[in-house]
Formats: sequence, C-alpha cells, structure tokens
Amino acid sequence: MGLITKRHPLRWSLLLLAGLAGEALALPGGAGLLQSTAVHAAMDTPLSQGMTGSSVVELQSRLGFLGYYHGALSGTFDWATYWAVRDFQYAFGLPVDGVVGSATSVMLTKATSAWTPQPALQQTASAANQTATPSTSAPSPASQPSAAVTAADATGGLSASDENLMAHVVYGEARGQPYIGQVAVAAVILNRYHSSLFPHSIPAIIYQPGAFESIANGQAWLGLHKENVEATMDAIHGFDPTHGALYYWNPATATSPWVWSQPIMLTIGQHVFAK
Repeated sequence: MGLITKRHPLRWSLLLLAGLAGEALALPGGAGLLQSTAVHAAMDTPLSQGMTGSSVVELQSRLGFLGYYHGALSGTFDWATYWAVRDFQYAFGLPVDGVVGSATSVMLTKATSAWTPQPALQQTASAANQTATPSTSAPSPASQPSAAVTAADATGGLSASDENLMAHVVYGEARGQPYIGQVAVAAVILNRYHSSLFPHSIPAIIYQPGAFESIANGQAWLGLHKENVEATMDAIHGFDPTHGALYYWNPATATSPWVWSQPIMLTIGQHVFAK
C-alpha cells in the first residue's frame, strides 16, 4: 500500500526499551539488559538534507532498523531520509526539524543499541564518501517544504494535488493552533482515507457535504502556510497524534447532536477527537 499506510506498532516499545537500555548501561553489569554490539559513536557533524557519505548510510540503516526508513541505503540525505528523521524525532520527543544534530544522534544510537552493521552495509559505506558532504544532485538544506506541494513530494499513492488539498484543509480548519493540532487534522483525513466507512479518495473525502466547515465556508482557500504543508507531510509519513480518530469538532461551536454522541478520545488544541 506504500509509505502512507505504514505504521510502527513497536514504536513505543522501542522507546521504552531505549530508556531501559540507557538505565541499564549506567549500572554495573547492566549492559546485558539488551544484546548490543559496538556501534559508531554519535555523529560529530550534524547531518541535513542534501548531504552524502558513509554517515548518511549508517543513519539510513539505523532508521530502517527501527522501521522509520524504507528506502535504499543510498548514502544521500534525500526527502525520504528527511521525513524518516522527522518521524523518529517526533516519536522520541525531540525537536522535529529533520536535522540530525547531537541530541537526535545520541537518541538514535541508544535506540539502536541492538543494531549491527551487515556486510552489505559495510560495503555500501566503504563506497560512499567517508565524510558527509553536500551533494550537487540532492536537494539543498535550504529547499525545505514551502507553502505549496510539488510533484516531487507526492507520497504513497497520493498525488501532489491530494496533498495540496489536504494542506488547504489544515489551513482552514486549524491555522493558529499548535502544530500538533494541525498534524491531527491531516491525520483524520488520512484515517478516513484508510477506513471502509469513507470513500477511498482524498477529494471525495474532503468534498463530502458537511465534512469540513472550512470547505463549506471557503476558509480553506484564504491562504496556505509552510507549517500547514509540513503538518500534512508529517501526517502522511506516519504521525498520528489522534490514535486513529475519524472525527473531530470544536466543542465551543459544535451543535450537532450526532457528533456529541461520539465518545471523545482526546483533546488537541481547540478540537476534540473521536472514532
């Protein structure tokens, strides 16, 4: 089904194990709690989009070990690697910027204490540059998502048009809310996309009568911000702070008896969410 459908059911287990491993390593003899091998020290140079080299190969391998990266061990910090890093950062409570700095590197090393370089990986790393350097063919660090979705961003069966439409709904429904609230709106759209209760088409979901107030009143088309696009892409790449919610509403303005009959799961920003 593609990257869009990929979820990580072991993500929080890995997080717990990573924490336990950190505690165990601080105790005499505690290193045996998790079977681990010698791994590279935390990367000295921050890794960012557009860089290449053996450090990027290792980064991709470690992220793949945890289930965040699904591409080839190319040694190029491309878009797939960028979104995998953001996914990891989000799950492990780190600042979500897509850059592998000291904090991200240390956490990744801890979380992959059981990771072992395979012979194929070692050969790939040997073929790559030993020092990560900017690539002339990969996107530069400056080419972050802008307030538009391009064809190059199309992911997991969704077209750039689908993603752009989602980003406009995020703008109309959740602009001015915390970033996590914007991701949550995009996640609900995707949860509907994967549910048998809704059409299997992003436009059909969004244009269902009464489905999204910002479509009905035109608010979705009043603008688009960079963070709306980023929130949409984060949801597409697996972030779901709603835990599978199919509905949301603003409790301060919602009057529909039907929505209030749904059991509320959680509150994010100005919205409550339900299945």
